[in-house]
Order: sequence, then C-alpha cells, then structure tokens
Amino acid sequence: MILRDPVHGLLAFESEESRCVPRLLQTEPVQRLRRIKQLGVTSLAFPGAEHTRFAHALGTAHVMQRLLARLRELHDELPYWQRVTSERAEDALSAALLHDVGHGPLSHLFESALPALPHHEHWSTEILLEPSGPVFQALSRADAGRPMRVAELVNGRGELPYLARAVSGVLDVDRCDYLLRDAHATGVRYGAFDLDWLLQSLRFGEGDPAVAPPLAIDGAKGLVAIEEFLLARLFMFQQVYFHKSTRAAERMIKSALALGASCLADGVALDDSPRALAVAARGDRPSLGEYLELDDAVVWQALRAWERASHPVLADLCRRIRSRSLYKTIELFDEDAARPERAVDVARDVARAAGLDPEVYVQLDVAEDTPFSEDAAAPVVVSPHGPPRRLSEVSFLLGRLAGETLSKTRLVLAPELREPVRRALAP
Repeated sequence: MILRDPVHGLLAFESEESRCVPRLLQTEPVQRLRRIKQLGVTSLAFPGAEHTRFAHALGTAHVMQRLLARLRELHDELPYWQRVTSERAEDALSAALLHDVGHGPLSHLFESALPALPHHEHWSTEILLEPSGPVFQALSRADAGRPMRVAELVNGRGELPYLARAVSGVLDVDRCDYLLRDAHATGVRYGAFDLDWLLQSLRFGEGDPAVAPPLAIDGAKGLVAIEEFLLARLFMFQQVYFHKSTRAAERMIKSALALGASCLADGVALDDSPRALAVAARGDRPSLGEYLELDDAVVWQALRAWERASHPVLADLCRRIRSRSLYKTIELFDEDAARPERAVDVARDVARAAGLDPEVYVQLDVAEDTPFSEDAAAPVVVSPHGPPRRLSEVSFLLGRLAGETLSKTRLVLAPELREPVRRALAP
C-alpha cells in the first residue's frame, strides 16, 4: 500500500512486516479516526487545521517505519535478543498506528468536559484487548500474543524500553508527526524541525548489559536537531495549542456539554444526545460500543439540536458556538496570574449585574505545559570522548528550558462583558 501525504510525501507500507498497517486500517475503530479532527476546534482560529487523527495515525506509523530502519543500521552492536526482529517491528508499527485509537471527539475536549468518563488511554487499551473486537482480531490473526504486546507499547511499556519510549516518550514518533503535521495544517513555521537529521543522529546509549539500552543522541551531530525538536514543541504550544480563540471555544463547548449532561441527569429530554453522554450523565460507564459511536459529527449534531433546549443558558451557548460568537479573553499577568481570584470575582459581579450566569459566562482558563521534562527516560548525549551526559548539561538552551512550565492565565468571558470587566479591573 502506498499513500500520498502532504507532510511526509509517499507513505509506503509494502514490506512483509508492515502488512499489519493496511489490515488494521480496515477496522472500524481505526476508520472512526477519519471523523475526529486532530486539533479539535483549532480550525476556528486556524482555518486550515482540518486534518484528522486518521492522517496523524498513518504519519506516526510512517515515522516508526523510518525509525526502525535507523535502529537496524545500529543494532549489530547489540546482543541478538535486544535487536529489532520482524515480530518486534510489526508490534511497533501496530502500536504507532493505534496509539490514538481510543481518542474521543474534539481532541481532548470531550473527556475533560466529562471527567467521570475514562480517558482515551483506557479506551485504547480496551479496544486493543477486547477479544470480540475487530482490532484484537486483526492483531491476533498471526500471533495470539500481539494484542497484549501492542497494548503494552501504547502505554509506554515493553520488552525493549527503547521501542516503548519510541511509542510514548520524550522523543517519540507521535510527537515527531504531530508537530510537523499541525504546523503544516495551521500554516505556522514554529513546529518545523529536521526529522531526517534527528533520526540520523540517534545512537544506542549505555546501560545495564542485561537490559536493552536506551536511545541517545550523537553529541557531535544531533544536538541542534534535538534542540530544534523540543523548541518546536514549546513554540507550538505558545502559538497554536494555547491560542486564545481555541481556548475560548473549548471552554464554551465544555460548558455546553456539562450543562447538557446535567439536564440529562435531571431527566430533561435533549434531542440528538449521544447515548454515551446520556449514560455518563446518569453516573454509569458507557459500553465500548456506545463510546465508539462518538465522533466530532455526533457531538456537533447534539450541540446544534440543543439550540432548541428549554434550558436558556444551554441554548444560548450552543447558538453562540455554531455562529462562532466566541467568548473573549483578558490575559492576567504577574500578581493577577498568581492569584486570579480577585479578577474572577470582579468579572462575575459584572456578569451578575448584566443578568448573565456568572459561572457560565465568566471562566478562568489556566493553560500549562512543561515542554521538556528531563526525567530518567529522556535521551542522553553520547560521544566517543567521554561519558554520556544529560541534554541540559550539554545544551545551554535545554538547560534553561528543562523543567520550566509554560503558563497562560486568562479570563474567558462573553464578549459583551469584556470592556465592562476591563474597566472594573483597572487600577
């Protein structure tokens, strides 16, 4: 199978060990990813961000295929039992393709709106290990142990730690694809990095001879490539993932879903409510089949129908969302960001005076990410002239970035409230 991809060019899955990819693509849980956008509602701020988790899954499998080729150039230095066999390669390709198979609609938004629901990692594992499910059957067709091994890799564990971390780690194939793909789709340059050089700079590090060694970076060749990769992630969070319009839309949709769930829990009928949402609203856990019926279109249809709801705030929120009448933001700095309670109280007093529900029409949004956390799983830098060293010891940039948290604190509020709240907050 050969496909064209706007990010990587040709994606070729033609070898015997990559036969798992076209087989898995035919399963309904993987096809469902065509109906879930990779970046949720980010297209409200970046109109080109229409790409799907299906395209990302294929790109991630392609990057894994390239990584496996690089590891095979290096693995002669390993004992045979630590090398990339065909069986292990097929496991890794399957895990790369399926790493997001349990993802909910609208990116991470749906599960954060309904915290009682299991997270997507749980659903992915259940999809992989459900004996009657099509993914389990496709995986186990030639090897009964493959579903469990793939599930372990998807969760960052496995017989070979370097393969497990390549699926889920600081430098993994998931991030390698989504940074390039998201940057391409949004039209920004911040997520670009030199994937070719990064892969070429990989080496095996040192470790316990009884355990497969971790991946490392060639200090002479790869330092700039890993710096570029980690800085790309920082810049994408700053400029795309934490964009104020995206965050405002997410807060509105979270509120609408939470209000919808509350109405359903109270016995209020809401047209076109997804079965999984109605079950969760009662405090029960949806079945896997009910969960897999969820996709972006199902949620958008529910929000459209709820414009006719008897609950006036829910109906108003849903009308605003469909017409892109998004909430506005006021960014908080210094003391206000450290202790935002005063700003929230002032803004909610303004909302009450305007006759608006203060809990719904004024919200605090704190967006945080740690772009580079140098834990024990982070790659080290190797050279022929000394012992392995941590990235933060070798790179001035990464030394400053390690462990630092990127944070943006904002009031998110109905547009008609922004100027009155600005005035009320003014010293």
